[in-house]
Amino acid sequence: MIEVSIDSIRVSLMSQHRVVVLKEVDSNRYLPIWIGPFEADAITLQLQGVQVARPLTHDLLKGVIDKMGATISHVMVTELKNDTFYAHIVMDVDGKSIEIDSRPSDAIALAVRVKAPLFVAEEVMENASIVPESNLEDDGMLDAEPVSAEEQERLSAFSDFIDELDLDDLGKN
Repeated sequence: MIEVSIDSIRVSLMSQHRVVVLKEVDSNRYLPIWIGPFEADAITLQLQGVQVARPLTHDLLKGVIDKMGATISHVMVTELKNDTFYAHIVMDVDGKSIEIDSRPSDAIALAVRVKAPLFVAEEVMENASIVPESNLEDDGMLDAEPVSAEEQERLSAFSDFIDELDLDDLGKN
């Protein structure tokens, strides 16, 4: 298992779908997982420390687990089948470790409430993670491939637009 942290939660401007982006702790690999808006909000509210008037579903679940005397040891994204991620919530109950099947979004929303570590199966990271193409060099410059003439032609409209921008007043009120 590979330990990850929550890098960000993104919103698609085209569809309003949410993506939670997990980042490998000791590497530059990222795992994007599409999640629902309610789960995205539940994760975001907790990460930002926003208090809500009444418990959300994940707060309720945390309360039930606490009252039962159980603790959540960690959360694992275990599989990717047919473009669907699967997760397990691992709990300690009366000295026994049990795994509960969960959607990754619900497992992550619960994990942030109890400050449990997040893990992803190596196979899932190998099959679904993203590694940024450009790496920073020691001098701080991006190591990039030269742009072909065809690509320059396609991007010329953007270059013209950027060249015409007046940025002198940027940041001034």
